[in-house]
Amino acid sequence: MEQCLVCRRIAQAAAGENPYFVRELETGCVVLGDNQRFRGYTLLLCKEHATELHHLPPRQRDLFLHEMALVAEAVDMAFHPGKLNYELLGVGPGSHMHWHIFPRNPGDTPQPGPVWQLSREEMNDPRYVPTPQALADIKRALNRALDAVLAKDQG
Repeated sequence: MEQCLVCRRIAQAAAGENPYFVRELETGCVVLGDNQRFRGYTLLLCKEHATELHHLPPRQRDLFLHEMALVAEAVDMAFHPGKLNYELLGVGPGSHMHWHIFPRNPGDTPQPGPVWQLSREEMNDPRYVPTPQALADIKRALNRALDAVLAKDQG
C-alpha cells in the first residue's frame, strides 16, 4: 500500500534505508522509535498489512503476539525499565497495525499515566532524536537482548 506509512517503513528496512531498523522477525520488523523520549522505545511493525489482530490467520496472529512478547522481554532486558507500556495502533489510510513498546520509569512524565499525556511537541522534540552513536548503542543493546531472548525461546 503506497500510502501506508508502516508499509513504507518496512520497505525502507528491507532496502537498508531505515536507520531505526533493528531486526526482522517472522511476523514483523523491530524498529526503534524515531525519538527516544523514553529510552528504548521500540515498535514491532506487522509485516502483513492488516488492521486488526483478528484479521490475521490464527497461526500468524498467535505468532505475532508471541513475537511482540519476546520483543518486549528484550526491551526490558536491555533497558531495565520499572514497567513496560504496550499499545497496538494503526496509522493513516488502511490503519496498518503495529505495537508500541514504551519502557517506563517513575517520574518520566509530569504525572503518572500514559505517554500520550505528553504533548506532540514534547514527544517529538528534536533533543530526543538520538545521535548516530546513541542510536547505534541502543540498537546494539536491543539486538544483544533479542539474541538472548530468541535463543531462550528456541531452546
